[in-house]
Amino acid sequence: MPDSLQSTYGPLLEAVSFAARAHRNQTRKDGQTPYAAHVFRVCLIARHVFRIDDPGVLTAAALHDAIEDTPTDFDDLEERFGRQAAEWAAALCKDMRRPEKEREEEYVAHLVEAPWQVKVCKLADIFDNLMDSKHLGPQHRERTRQRSRRYLDAIGSNLPAEARGAQETVERLFAELYPDKA
Repeated sequence: MPDSLQSTYGPLLEAVSFAARAHRNQTRKDGQTPYAAHVFRVCLIARHVFRIDDPGVLTAAALHDAIEDTPTDFDDLEERFGRQAAEWAAALCKDMRRPEKEREEEYVAHLVEAPWQVKVCKLADIFDNLMDSKHLGPQHRERTRQRSRRYLDAIGSNLPAEARGAQETVERLFAELYPDKA
């Protein structure tokens, strides 16, 4: 017998609600957009742009910044959403306790080895950050461009078939936005 709809989609819907609550007092860099819009957009990009319908991937997409940007920790996510969702969400978070250079190097190294599900979530995150970068000043836009390029290179170095279409889509967006630097 197939899984019930509640057991299949309940965790995803709860993850969206959880993310909204966890990020409720945060805004995007434009100072106006609720931060939760970003995690929702990442989830929508994974589903509608990349055509990923795996509820576990979409759950990780909704939770992808919870550990990094809120008081939420791994144990909170594991208790609510299970070990796999917590591991995937944690893999998408940087260790903000470390100096930026070390943090970025560690993060890129983890992206190289991450499972395809994590890579797809990161690709959706990159896509949204690129699309949203028009709100940023020139210095922050350049930082977004550089980091996006670095993450794309790391993800593409060991990319399974399930994520290649998503990678191609983000590379296309990158080339549209930065034709002289693609």
